[in-house]
Amino acid sequence: MAQGNIKIIVITGLSGSGKSIALNALEDAGYDCIDNLPIKLFAALVDDLIQSFDEEGVRIAIGIDARMRDADLHDLPDLMQRLRQEHIAYELIFLDAEDAALIRRFGETRRRHPLTDNQHNLPSAIAHEREILMPLHDMANLRIDTSHTSLHELRQLIRNRVAERDTVQLSLMLESFGFKYGVPRNADFVFDARCLPNPHWQPELRALTGRDAGVAQFLEQDHRVDLMQQQIRQFVAEWLPCFEKEGRSYLTIAVGCTGGQHRSVYLIEKLKDFFEAQERTVLCNHRELP
Repeated sequence: MAQGNIKIIVITGLSGSGKSIALNALEDAGYDCIDNLPIKLFAALVDDLIQSFDEEGVRIAIGIDARMRDADLHDLPDLMQRLRQEHIAYELIFLDAEDAALIRRFGETRRRHPLTDNQHNLPSAIAHEREILMPLHDMANLRIDTSHTSLHELRQLIRNRVAERDTVQLSLMLESFGFKYGVPRNADFVFDARCLPNPHWQPELRALTGRDAGVAQFLEQDHRVDLMQQQIRQFVAEWLPCFEKEGRSYLTIAVGCTGGQHRSVYLIEKLKDFFEAQERTVLCNHRELP
């Protein structure tokens, strides 16, 4: 029996990284959402979906976190393997964030981390949770770092990249960033544009971004800018079919400069134009821009 109309999205990750926000976004997109579902009930749900298969299709999102017993979490890879064997479309999305961002969020909301106790204060609870969830992190189809992401941006990202994605085609995320604020943790490939001429040192361009015509004109005067853009474009275009052949659903390409305002933004916009012209599914994020 074909199960092509069944789609399951599993949302997991660190407490405070935005799992509830992601589930809410999927619910708004028409998914039936279940939070903190025990693995054994997850397996029973899969059995029920297969036996009562509906030609109209069903879309389910399930939240899983570290509050479950370790033994149950260890059963999840086998369950995912079964979904593959039954030809059920599924994706495992892992939400992550830097420790400092998680500590700040718990402080602002005054929520209690679910793993804090007499032996674990907040930092040690976060470290313990990372250790528990590491197997899920490694097997995830998509990892999203929410350290610098607002609630609105996370909702939009989940909606565009997960809920509304064509499951046949790989989703390409192009992201600009500033090295002074850290390298994106979720990037598959990172390119460094700091060797290119910096518009920051031109007083009339300092307040502008790589989206502005004045910055573009300044950068296009140096042949190295076009050369880097062409070589990044060629590299990504050449390897995309290989990733698709291996069954990858997501790929994130990040380009960084010092502050993430001029050079990296310009290059990402050029790459976006190219891959959109190739009819690729492309999302663009300029991390350091408002």
